[in-house]
Amino acid sequence: MKSLLLIIALLVPMVLFSEQKQKIILDCDFGGDLDDAFAVALVLSSPEFDVLGFVMDHGNTPLRARTILKMLYETGKESIPVYVGHPTPNIVGVDKDIAGPSYQFSWSEGFEKVNPAKGDAAEFIVRTLNKYPGEVILFTVGPVCNIKEVIARDTDALKRAKRIVSMFGSYYVGYGGTPAIDAEWNVRADIAAAKVFTQSGANIVYAGLDVTTMVKLNEANRMRLLMRQSPLTNALCGLYSLWLYEPFAAPDPTLHDVVAISAVLWPDLFTSHKAFVNVDDKGYTLVDERKEPNCEILTKVNTEELLKRIMERLLKQNLGRENHLMK
Repeated sequence: MKSLLLIIALLVPMVLFSEQKQKIILDCDFGGDLDDAFAVALVLSSPEFDVLGFVMDHGNTPLRARTILKMLYETGKESIPVYVGHPTPNIVGVDKDIAGPSYQFSWSEGFEKVNPAKGDAAEFIVRTLNKYPGEVILFTVGPVCNIKEVIARDTDALKRAKRIVSMFGSYYVGYGGTPAIDAEWNVRADIAAAKVFTQSGANIVYAGLDVTTMVKLNEANRMRLLMRQSPLTNALCGLYSLWLYEPFAAPDPTLHDVVAISAVLWPDLFTSHKAFVNVDDKGYTLVDERKEPNCEILTKVNTEELLKRIMERLLKQNLGRENHLMK
């Protein structure tokens, strides 16, 4: 009997540990490039995550919030709070300046069933990181406007994150895999904020163009999503059809932001190294090998296996209001 009790005592902590989920916050510019929608879809489809909140950044943040709220409602995930960052009308890349109003916003036009959470984005991030020190992974997959505000309010808040994983920068590879680096969009959209972010002293992992630019959703995979006919895949296909009207759109969307989420789900597919990075006045992320590292850079990814795992998650999920209400 004593032996049995001992075995039970040893197994219970293991069971509890296996059921623990990773607390996360996702800061994104939903409704801009299409990869934000796919990043949110992967988060919702991943049982490993305990999503504490979504945060909207950059440009027309209220309409970004309305659009993600509709996706959450359609998939039965409306209990996850959405916080609205301050609109940024004076920063390059406001929706009306780069492409006219986002066509994806029309997908949520008139949607009023769920409202954003009260309180602003930066306050939510600071409060949550202070509540769960060392427990939360903060994803940033858009310009880091909100993160600059977080640092202004509490210079040590980001240091309390378990780590920060950011789709941010171009270190050894540019757009399309070119050997010349580029001023990556999330950096140059708010260079002042990007500089503050890289100098924050937080535990940051950068998923830049080096691992994101070649991860594309081809026609065969788009057709698989279209034929799946679930609330989540229908939302993705609807947003894709609207995104194609954007002047910067291409038939095969690049899944930049999805790669950042994947780096936490499947670290075995990535290689990385530590380095010192700073941002110059033109939005380039410059690596200085002579200095003490201040971050980790993802440098390579197994693209074929990554796409296989992403598609498996998106196709096998069974999210939806009816399924949610039956539980």
